[in-house]
Amino acid sequence: MNGSPKWTAAAVLILVGAAAGVTCGQSAKEKYRKSPVGYSDTPVLPGQKWKVHDIDRPRPAVVTPGAAPGQPPSDAIVLFDGKDLSKWTTQPKKNKSSKGGASGWKLGNGYVEVAGGAGDLVTREKFGDIQLHVEWASPTEITGDSQWRGNSGILIMSRYEIQVLDSYNNKTYADGQAAAVYGQWPPLVNASRKPGEWQTYDIIFEAPKFQAGKVARPAYVTVIHNGVVAQHHQEIIAPMAHRIVKPYEPHGAEEPLALQDHDTPVRYRNIWVRRMKGRD
Repeated sequence: MNGSPKWTAAAVLILVGAAAGVTCGQSAKEKYRKSPVGYSDTPVLPGQKWKVHDIDRPRPAVVTPGAAPGQPPSDAIVLFDGKDLSKWTTQPKKNKSSKGGASGWKLGNGYVEVAGGAGDLVTREKFGDIQLHVEWASPTEITGDSQWRGNSGILIMSRYEIQVLDSYNNKTYADGQAAAVYGQWPPLVNASRKPGEWQTYDIIFEAPKFQAGKVARPAYVTVIHNGVVAQHHQEIIAPMAHRIVKPYEPHGAEEPLALQDHDTPVRYRNIWVRRMKGRD
């Protein structure tokens, strides 16, 4: 004998089974744990028609997340993928003619850049309640200050503005800096990156409701700027305006999105949107 232990085939099987989490005399099938998929004898939830853990409540639709952070999920409408502007047109500035296309903005390597005087870039499709993802970068060359530093804007429903601005070491009025509800609410924090670096906005917008020509429910917005909450379910007081408070005016349940031409060469890329639908 050489002193080595002798192992029987049965002993080896027992050790292998234990390592796999299956005890002697218990099969893998016996270890599988099952749970009810719902109940019908639980109390009704306050304010809902459904019971607690209701077996008949519709399951949420399956959405496949983007392959990487910031990439569009499976149910998103990709508005700009860096290649073409077929889903956009331009809204000319006053006293400017329009060719009916989006060719005035400059297409670059995976981005589109504001061309001063071309007019706002406007989606052909209309939207109401949405989740919106936008990436943008202000110019590296600084040619002005305050509101002349990389100024543009995300115009939701073509009238409710989330400000785009180079707010990195740039003093301006608080309700006009990056991630502000322009002219109304400053962001909770300034999460701006340096000029030229790509920044992200993830926006959740609830459209206003109108009844008999009056506001029944104002718009609300949440803005996450570079992963940081800048607006948290914030009521929008009124449409965008400069130096005044402009009252709400009734409009459609869905309206186009727009990117503002403020005559500074801001760049945009990776723009997608999801229509927000209710539960059940």
